[in-house]
Amino acid sequence: MPNTLHLQDFTTQTRRDILRMVHAVNSGHPGGSLGCAEFLTVLFQQLMKRNPGFSMDGIKEDIFFLSNGHISPIFYSVLARSGYFPVSELATFRKLNTRLQGHPTTHDGLPGVRMAAGSLGQGLSVAVGAAQAKKLNNDAHLVYVLTGDGELQEGQNWEAIMYASAKKVDNLIATVDLNGQQIDGATNDVLNMGNLKAKFEAFDWDVLEITEGNNIEAIIKGMEEAKSRTGKGKPVCVLLHTVMGNGVDFMMHTHAWHGKAPNDEQLAIGLAQNAETLGDY
Repeated sequence: MPNTLHLQDFTTQTRRDILRMVHAVNSGHPGGSLGCAEFLTVLFQQLMKRNPGFSMDGIKEDIFFLSNGHISPIFYSVLARSGYFPVSELATFRKLNTRLQGHPTTHDGLPGVRMAAGSLGQGLSVAVGAAQAKKLNNDAHLVYVLTGDGELQEGQNWEAIMYASAKKVDNLIATVDLNGQQIDGATNDVLNMGNLKAKFEAFDWDVLEITEGNNIEAIIKGMEEAKSRTGKGKPVCVLLHTVMGNGVDFMMHTHAWHGKAPNDEQLAIGLAQNAETLGDY
């Protein structure tokens, strides 16, 4: 099982990947990607029970869906460095004819990608269906899904939330990236969603919070607790409090880097704040 030092080194390298990928094509979404680096590292490197190869049906293994698909840089980095495809392929991000599109797609068969995530608000619905399929197949493994907090402004999420509890989809862990930012500003200013914990609980979900969503040990503890609550009649929601742009000081705590690429000088500063650990692509 990976230790905390390995997980931190892995996270640092993913931050380097994110910065370099977005800078190379002057396009992409570094802010949310950086904020979720620790979470996706822990999920794929420690928590999920994954098969060595990749099969789209996901039978007899835990599976993950990325709903907020614009944070594809961190998703691709973690997938590549977890062995799904060559790390060198990260250099093709957002280029013509690449499998690494700006938002994940499935038509090119990129290992690790189970749904197209270009339009926000759909991932939770897909995850609920996949979790029900596992139940029908007597597969005891779990389904994970990550959504953004601004993404919950999409109405389809609440249909899925209502359905999941009504049908007792208790093999599902939905994590909400609570960074308080979206493309047009703070989520509370764009469309204040109020008390999300109370809302999920009102829809009869089991809810827990990870207040230090960029702390690896806190994520491990919180997600292990979430796993322990599955199989008890309710879907599980994890409210993960993160910092947008985490790990690069000038990108933190602002929506300005939601979808903006660093220039040459900014790239150098960001990389200097994240020393190479596992090797660049």
